[in-house]
Amino acid sequence: MSKAYVFPGQGAQFSGMGKELYNNHSSAKAMIDQANDILGFDIKHIMFDGSDEELKQTKVTQPAVFIHSVVAALTSENFNPEMVAGHSLGEFSALVANGVLSFEDGLLLVSKRASAMQKACEMQASTMAAVLGLDDAIVEKVCNETSGVVVAANYNCPGQLVISGEVEAVNAACDKLKEAGAKRALVLPVGGAFHSPLMEPAREELAEAIQNTNFSTPKCPVYQNVDAKGYSDVESIKKNLVLQLTSPVRWTQCVQHMIADGATSFTECGPGKVLQGLVKKVDREMAVEGIS
Repeated sequence: MSKAYVFPGQGAQFSGMGKELYNNHSSAKAMIDQANDILGFDIKHIMFDGSDEELKQTKVTQPAVFIHSVVAALTSENFNPEMVAGHSLGEFSALVANGVLSFEDGLLLVSKRASAMQKACEMQASTMAAVLGLDDAIVEKVCNETSGVVVAANYNCPGQLVISGEVEAVNAACDKLKEAGAKRALVLPVGGAFHSPLMEPAREELAEAIQNTNFSTPKCPVYQNVDAKGYSDVESIKKNLVLQLTSPVRWTQCVQHMIADGATSFTECGPGKVLQGLVKKVDREMAVEGIS
């Protein structure tokens, strides 16, 4: 019986997130208040009472989802992971919950990552699109055959893949994917091409910050997005975190590898239920639950 804990990424945010934890746990209150001090702006107010528009800004979303996820895990009475993983941003939450990063260092890295990604987004018109109902190989082939920058970015579950790149290239790929039989190829309301080569300027900025941050050996393996394998070696973890910005999120494969390595249940820590749904689509018999 191995318990896997998973941590959501950008898109899981909602107004009111973390409020119940803040009101019910003194340790949660202390961590969220500390986050306000570290970030230098009132993230607590935006999390509890902000509009969807405010919460959607990358520089807000990423710290907000990270804070909620880490606080949910660390205030849970029976948090005792045997393996962890996070979807994109969630990888940082997983590392803090797993003892690799302190809460403060994790939050500073997430804030740096968010601002670096925001800057990279502003440098070029770019976007992402969700593709439903096609085999991964067909989506990859269409991306390869489309001119401009467009790549497979998020392997979320079988039959659900997100592509990322330049606006024109993504639109062209969507048209071709519909012709190839996709149920849907829908451009997403995001500010840029995450997990694509267009994030290279952000990758360089994050690499420097990671090198200057203290990492400890994890309590249990962390399954990383870049190749979906479990890692306990600090240098590998750091390298994979940097590569993650310009590489696809191999979430389907992360879940498959965790199950192959003995995971018998998955607990999602943080806002929303997105990852519980994706785990079920990978293995419908798997036990899932959430702590938020």
